[in-house]
Amino acid sequence: MKVLVIGGGAREHALCRALSLDPEVTSLHCAPGNAGIASVAQLHPVDQLDGAAVADLAVELGAEFVIVGPEAPLVAGVADAVRERGIPVFGPGREAAQLEGSKAFAKDVMAAAGVPTARSYVCTTPEEVAEALDAFGAPYVVKDDGLAAGKGVVVTDDLQAATEHAAACDRVVIEEFLDGPEVSLFAVTDGTTVVPLQPAQDFKRVGDDDAGPNTGGMGAYSPLPWADPKLVDEVFDTVLQPTVDELRRRGTPFSGLLYAGLAITSRGVRVIEFNARFGDPETQVVLARLKTPLRGLLYAAATGHLADFPALRWSEGAAVTVVVASEGYPAAPVSGDPITGLAAAEAADGTAYVLHAGTRLAEDGETVLSAGGRVLSVTAKGKDLTEARARAYDAVDKITLRGSHHRTDIAAKAARGE
Repeated sequence: MKVLVIGGGAREHALCRALSLDPEVTSLHCAPGNAGIASVAQLHPVDQLDGAAVADLAVELGAEFVIVGPEAPLVAGVADAVRERGIPVFGPGREAAQLEGSKAFAKDVMAAAGVPTARSYVCTTPEEVAEALDAFGAPYVVKDDGLAAGKGVVVTDDLQAATEHAAACDRVVIEEFLDGPEVSLFAVTDGTTVVPLQPAQDFKRVGDDDAGPNTGGMGAYSPLPWADPKLVDEVFDTVLQPTVDELRRRGTPFSGLLYAGLAITSRGVRVIEFNARFGDPETQVVLARLKTPLRGLLYAAATGHLADFPALRWSEGAAVTVVVASEGYPAAPVSGDPITGLAAAEAADGTAYVLHAGTRLAEDGETVLSAGGRVLSVTAKGKDLTEARARAYDAVDKITLRGSHHRTDIAAKAARGE
């Protein structure tokens, strides 16, 4: 099967790497891709927010299956445009993608479906904002209602900072703070059947011990040895299936990847937010552990045959990914610096490898340059988290990028049993 992946980050590199290992994928293409994806897929320039352009490219390539990676093309209706040309697509249409595109829409769906989540207010005026912040008190949780590439949320004890963030957004959702550890759980769905994947945990703050501002994610690990073994079943029953059922009831069925960001609070599991696509960097560790060929799973969802798909198979071990970020990230990332040591970081047996997030090739066609805030996701597998961590950080140490930084504590507490 000829497959086209839309996107150009580490999530798409993880998807393309998994697809390249699938014997059923005979031809793999990615648009626009990046310097790392070029090693496993043929790259094509495209405006990934232009549904007509993406659909034209898919037809031109003779693609038999299209996978849309990032959230912005999904919210822009790119999946709809490709489907209209008769090509199966993994990814929700524009209306269902509002589950991520609008926090207020997601709250409305959760209320209708009886999904447990934080109490919240939708605010459009300074007066409404002040009232909501006063009602909940610190820590203040202020979310931009629209897409913000994972950076539209402020959690702070500083009332002024919370107020300023709200003022910078057209519409915000202000909600109660949820205590407890956070978990990411992905589910593949065809709009009726829901197949949960294995949970992961990511690290949003830029610095060790969760210091500094929020980022798109600085690392992740899976599995979660501290989590209740019944967690996935509970979230399936109370969150995933009810949400999919509610969207189908509304006439906007959700087909694709439903990502539930969860808080394991003292009062039980609560949804922090939904995303309408694979998460980054959690995808890097979840796919590292998935033994079931990826194309078949995603294609079954795209074509409405997920109920007939065999049970998923998972590796017994663990996976860890560490994000290498550019100088100045997240406030003012520096781009254009050469990256060395990439080949040395790759383990011959596949237990450690580098997934590119923000990279591009220099004019010489060989030198890899930084081209974004989060530059690389260095991923490793092991028999347990301790071994996977050691391999990941050993690989990170072999890579040189001027001014780069990374967290040193990804999965550290979980590996120690804390």
